Amino acid sequence: MNSPDARAVNGTDASSARIAELFNEQRQNIIRHTDRLFSWLMIFQWVFAVGVTFWLSPRAWAGVNSQIHPHVWLAIFLGGIITSVPVLLARTQPGKPLTRHTVAVGQMLMGALLIHLTGGRIETHFHVFCSLAILAFYRDWRVLISASVVVCLDHLLRGTFLPQSVYGVLSASIWRSLEHAGWVAFEVAFLIVSIRKSLGEMHLMAERQAGLEAVNENIEHNVAERTAELAQERLLLRTLIDNLPDSIYTKDSTGRKTMANPADLKNLRCKTEAEAVGKSDFDFFPKEIAERFWGDDQKVIQGEPVLNREEHFLDEAGQKCWLLTSKLPLRDEDGKIVGLMGIGRDITERKEADARLEEAHKRLLEVSRQAGMSEVATSVLHNVGNVLNSVNVSSSLISEKIKNSKVPNIAKAVALMRAHESDLANFLTQDPKGRQLLEYLANLAAHLTQEQADVLQETGSLANKIMHIKEIVAMQQNCARTSGVPESLSSVDLVEDAVRMNITSMERHHVKVVREYAEVPPILVEKHKVLQILVNLISNAKYACNHSGREDKQITLRVANGAGRIKISVTDNGVGIPGENLTRIFNHGFTTKKNGHGFGLHSGALAANELGGKLLAFSEGPDRGAIFTLELPVQKPTTNL
Repeated sequence: MNSPDARAVNGTDASSARIAELFNEQRQNIIRHTDRLFSWLMIFQWVFAVGVTFWLSPRAWAGVNSQIHPHVWLAIFLGGIITSVPVLLARTQPGKPLTRHTVAVGQMLMGALLIHLTGGRIETHFHVFCSLAILAFYRDWRVLISASVVVCLDHLLRGTFLPQSVYGVLSASIWRSLEHAGWVAFEVAFLIVSIRKSLGEMHLMAERQAGLEAVNENIEHNVAERTAELAQERLLLRTLIDNLPDSIYTKDSTGRKTMANPADLKNLRCKTEAEAVGKSDFDFFPKEIAERFWGDDQKVIQGEPVLNREEHFLDEAGQKCWLLTSKLPLRDEDGKIVGLMGIGRDITERKEADARLEEAHKRLLEVSRQAGMSEVATSVLHNVGNVLNSVNVSSSLISEKIKNSKVPNIAKAVALMRAHESDLANFLTQDPKGRQLLEYLANLAAHLTQEQADVLQETGSLANKIMHIKEIVAMQQNCARTSGVPESLSSVDLVEDAVRMNITSMERHHVKVVREYAEVPPILVEKHKVLQILVNLISNAKYACNHSGREDKQITLRVANGAGRIKISVTDNGVGIPGENLTRIFNHGFTTKKNGHGFGLHSGALAANELGGKLLAFSEGPDRGAIFTLELPVQKPTTNL
């Protein structure tokens, strides 16, 4: 492979050769043209010379006798010889060096002949100078040298031996011939300078032409390469278009197809592109579908692109097919919209999958809702069970106190007094048993009074526990009755309801509850969904605290208003959450509990989304506690009309 320097040298050599070629070609054209010019000029001069002799001295007289003047024969024959040779060479060998030098010699000889025929008139001498100027047309200074030599020798010889022939006088000084030669040399010098300048301009023109040719050749080469590249790119593009699974097509401004790839032909139920080109959507689809496509096309023609629009049509079997379509305007070189290009991706399978996914999502929501309700119900039952345990304890205590009561001893004391009814006073004062009976009755009265107070206390506690069970059951019944119905509710009341459902369990596990409630506007929500979330969050917080091994178990409940959303947070100081679990804690089935099912937080997150809010989790890591925040939109104020 040639180096860049070698290519540059080769390019320079080729350019120099082309410049020389163009220069020589142009010069040869000028020489040939000048040869033709002199071929006609010399014939004209010969005819002119013959005419001049007939006009000036057609006949010579000797007394009364006359004859044709020798000048006539000289003009005809000598002029013919001088003319014929250059003309013959100019016609047969134009451009040759011999031809132009012969022409130069002949031209100077014809000038000498004319000077001789006119008797050396001064006007005829200008023919020599004019001839030299015309000979300069050859752009060859050597031709001027040949002509100058001939004219100088002619004037020198004839000026010496036949001065009357060249100067019109019988004798002439040699200086006159030298003077004439000087003027000739003077003109030739200027003509040579002119020739050299002219040749320089010709060389410059050749350089420019060579440069233009090189540029033109380079342009043509680039155009050829670009044309080949465009052809290759067009082939690649067409191959790509024809093999893409997406339908690709173009239309003119009237909505008629100008190009369609195989995928689009399949949608049009055409076998070849020729069957589709020139036709509109009305030729392939039902009127209502075609009109919809036509409306989109017209928007695109007006300069409004259509991007990622889902469109459908019916296939041969009448099944609905879906396309994700984009349409863009096509413009000409002036920017005028002349049509459109469309790309359609078959998303039928995706739409069917989306439908199946939506159905599965609905089923999952229902299952999650039921699981959430089950979670609430489980929490309710758990708390009711805890309260029932307390009721059972209270009832056992009451039963034990009644069983061990001293009330039967009153009957014994009464029976003893009745046995001594006749002398009761003496018995109470004199008899040892009687004297002890009064003290015994006093102690029994005090004991029975304390026993009554204990039973009344346990009875009151039992009543409170039964009332708590009634409240929990009533709360659950109220949630069941309002399920699916949005209500304007207080966020604090909802939190307190959730706390009451868990309070017994938290008290049993000695979990302290801290409340930090700010004044917030009401929220429009479905009560059972919010309770489902809060009950689960508080239950999880209690579980985290209980398994932390801490003595200071604490749950902090906060209600705040921020950025148009109510934020309800449940903060615990329990076992915390590892960082890797934070990203999947709301996933279906994920749980860290030994007997957990992974529905609680997942169903809570789904319920929060359904309420227009979101459920967030944060933890600094294991043993650092956790914060779960439920964000819900603030209820918009209603306007009374």
